[in-house]
Amino acid sequence: MAVSSEYTPPDDPLDFLHDDAQLLAVNKPAGLLSVPGRGEHLADCLITRVQAVFPHALLVHRLDRDTSGVMVFALTAHAQRHLSQQFQARTTRKTYIARLEGQLEPKTGTVDLPLIVDWPNRPRQMVCHETGKPAQTDWRVLRYEDGSTRVRLSPKTGRTHQLRVHMQALGHPILGDPLYASGAAREHDRMMLHSEELRIKHPDSAMSLKFRAKAPF
Repeated sequence: MAVSSEYTPPDDPLDFLHDDAQLLAVNKPAGLLSVPGRGEHLADCLITRVQAVFPHALLVHRLDRDTSGVMVFALTAHAQRHLSQQFQARTTRKTYIARLEGQLEPKTGTVDLPLIVDWPNRPRQMVCHETGKPAQTDWRVLRYEDGSTRVRLSPKTGRTHQLRVHMQALGHPILGDPLYASGAAREHDRMMLHSEELRIKHPDSAMSLKFRAKAPF
């Protein structure tokens, strides 16, 4: 079964990982938009669900609809500014778990390929050495399983669809990816990409915080 192009968001209860006066962390389910899309049928999303519990929650970053895992929201304008600056300055540390088609070798490496939107086929992104923006992803193989590879991915930049395009460029697309996988690799009930860990500094104390959510696949 492939990931559906129709929007049928899951009705999982919110899974809060942390909350304090300045911010909160949530484990986003796969299949749920981070923010509303265009049109009433795309109104249901993580931020509106979060705001039903925390009315002052503010957006800091996003995950793709089909990606699950750790997201943080600010609860004050001060926290939103502070956290947004951390993402822009790339001082946050993000790690993802993914399952890829085939056997990725070697077991560690870095993809350094510039990315840009593929305008005729948007929202797809593509590698372009002339006009693309710099994008780097470190990978580490965790294990091989049933013709696939489980990897830990650490993006150094935050381009749209970066991990998805970089893995496809290696010849090992993420299983279940509705845009970049094809054939049997696409036929999964979800995209096998999960934001496992996010490290940030607290907007008030500057103390390092680490939020984790185990991959459900």
